[in-house]
Amino acid sequence: MIKSPPPPVERAFTLIELLVVIATIAVLAALAVPAFTKVFESAKATKDMSNLRQIGAATQMYMNDNNGVFPGSATQTWMLQLEQNQKYLSSWRVLESPFDKRSTSELGNAATAISYGINSNVYSGGAAISADKITKPVTFIVFAPAQASTATVSFLGVGTSGAPGVTLTGSNNSVTSTPGGTATGGTHSTRRKINALCADWHVETMLWSGTGPAFTNTSNPGNDPDAPFRWSP
Repeated sequence: MIKSPPPPVERAFTLIELLVVIATIAVLAALAVPAFTKVFESAKATKDMSNLRQIGAATQMYMNDNNGVFPGSATQTWMLQLEQNQKYLSSWRVLESPFDKRSTSELGNAATAISYGINSNVYSGGAAISADKITKPVTFIVFAPAQASTATVSFLGVGTSGAPGVTLTGSNNSVTSTPGGTATGGTHSTRRKINALCADWHVETMLWSGTGPAFTNTSNPGNDPDAPFRWSP
């Protein structure tokens, strides 16, 4: 009589094997998460630069139509002048940084989040100056993110004057970006860097502070001879 072979024995994972698999997955996740985080932050920084370029293009078109004078007046904010029926700025979303976690209203009203500020020095006595007043356009910062003083990145500004969070510059109602301001660091690279739009309309990623070319430098810290021109025309 031929005996049938014994049924196969089902072998399960041992506890040690299971722990090894879990540990391997944990190690791979620990290696992957920082890499993905860095990629996502880099993508946000790139989008932030794109927003500034679009704001720069809109500002340049506005100035071409207005004798080279910067937007913003005693009665209207710079962002409202750029948006005029989408004449210069196609969407209010451009005014929202990807690092800004607030929700933007496309209506351009008091609920509209504004992440970027204009250099208050483009105004004199509440009136906007013309581009020919700027000594060194390649260095002079016109627009940059306008931040609050918090441990994490947060932004100032909403779309209309008189709404909470708007900084008043003389009689010009505008969200302002000033060197250092009240923020504790830049918007990205562990708050070490920030993007800024200069008066020659190029966007630059620069250090927030330090002895090299830096956002907060207002005088030469040793090897930044352009520092006095960054915030003063």
